[in-house]
Amino acid sequence: MKLLQIFILILLFTGCNNKSQENKTISGMQQTKSEKMQEPLDIEKIKKHLKLQEKVETEEKEYDDAYELSIEDLKLASDIIHSGLINEGYVQPTAEEFNEKIKKIFSVDQKELTKCSSVDSKNGFITLFGNMMDGNPKTLEANKYDLFVTTNNIFINTNDHFIHSMFLLKELINVNTDNSFKIKLPRYIIARNMYLFNDSKPQYKWLIINDQQFMEGLVKTFGYTQDAELLKWVIEKTKFDKNDPQNYGKLFWIKNCGGNLKLHANTFKVLQKLYIPNDSSENRFIINNIQGYLEYLGSEKSIENNLTGEEKVKIMANLAYFAEQYKYNSSYKDGSRIMGRLRFFLNEEDINILEKNNFFNLPKFKEWWDNADYDEYFVEECEYNGACGKDYQPMNITEWRKQHPKK
Repeated sequence: MKLLQIFILILLFTGCNNKSQENKTISGMQQTKSEKMQEPLDIEKIKKHLKLQEKVETEEKEYDDAYELSIEDLKLASDIIHSGLINEGYVQPTAEEFNEKIKKIFSVDQKELTKCSSVDSKNGFITLFGNMMDGNPKTLEANKYDLFVTTNNIFINTNDHFIHSMFLLKELINVNTDNSFKIKLPRYIIARNMYLFNDSKPQYKWLIINDQQFMEGLVKTFGYTQDAELLKWVIEKTKFDKNDPQNYGKLFWIKNCGGNLKLHANTFKVLQKLYIPNDSSENRFIINNIQGYLEYLGSEKSIENNLTGEEKVKIMANLAYFAEQYKYNSSYKDGSRIMGRLRFFLNEEDINILEKNNFFNLPKFKEWWDNADYDEYFVEECEYNGACGKDYQPMNITEWRKQHPKK
């Protein structure tokens, strides 16, 4: 009996040892799960381009016979990234799921790509141009495959359903003399794809600590506001800065590929939850930030030159409408007079836009607009065209109303 037990133990040990050796071999060759679903990596071609890419110019190095990156380099990088992602547990979404995601996240509707100069689609990739350079399509095409540090381009792989930027192959893979290889994906590529397309909460937490520029860009560049947690994080990081006023406006609107204005209703919903009475946090300045941006839009210094007059009025009206609600809530003791400020900045043409658009269908707008005539007088006298102090005080509302009775 003891001999039988010893024999069984020997068999178990031998089997486990063989299994261990098998796993080591697979790991050493970096054979990924994706090999069952796609063509294996073309190692000979990768080696050829690794050599070619030794003469890619950088700020530190220039070559008389410099190598220019091309679609072939992008495809090889994308193949490596795909293999690495699958090996890391990335679940490739279906075409329908993926198309819906990129439409929601990047405001990319594949049916409207021809209308947008900042997006290109060919060779199995949608290119989201980051640096528009001189805006000429030929310039964008000529520099499309340059490294991310130059272009800030993002590539959407429409065949295998993931995103990445342009890499040199040496940043993604080590190839040995026996053609065995090791894939070494940057952590943020794994995290971005698993957060965006696999809804991974752990990856989200890593990204908002380690990849903040990309995460802010999802909201501010692409207008992705459906993730309430991300949107709240971006809002709380973003304050109005008179030296960079447009940055604050990115919380509220975007122009899509068709050139149409899209207001972020979700931003107002999150702001409403953040702005509470007697708050000691930085959120107590939300109305101040809105006021700063409203005044910027209304000033002659405003350079939001991609907005039409009607679009600018629509943004300003929605900002004022959001802020004005707190004038009528005694819990806030609000004295910002935002609707009065709007009245001050809008000219006759702007007011015609308001009326023509039925005050953009904002339910109480007309009532609050009419009630803000005194506030317009006050801010003009005390801030914009005058100054109040011990030597001068404007009429109070009772005195002023005697001279300006409501119609």
